[in-house]
Amino acid sequence: MQVNIHASEFHVDQKLNDLIEKKIQKLTQYYNKITTAEIYLNLENKSSHVKDKAVGIKLIVPGNTLYADEKSKNFEEAIDMSVDSLRRQLKRYKQKLEQQ
Repeated sequence: MQVNIHASEFHVDQKLNDLIEKKIQKLTQYYNKITTAEIYLNLENKSSHVKDKAVGIKLIVPGNTLYADEKSKNFEEAIDMSVDSLRRQLKRYKQKLEQQ
């Protein structure tokens, strides 16, 4: 699976990059035919002192594209919530394929 990380207005450090790779690779437990994962990291509410972190994850699977986005006070929490959402979507997608 190809993993592409896109960050706007900041540089992703290696620790965050490794966390993202690890979480995305775990999704293959639920469906192993994921071809590409696109991760979008953004900072929102730039005018306030506390910046909200937004994470959007797009998974490309044969015949479909799954997407989840979440916001939190830190990237780790937003990534966890997005991955949980995608895990549920992958389970439903796999069940749907098995019924056909």
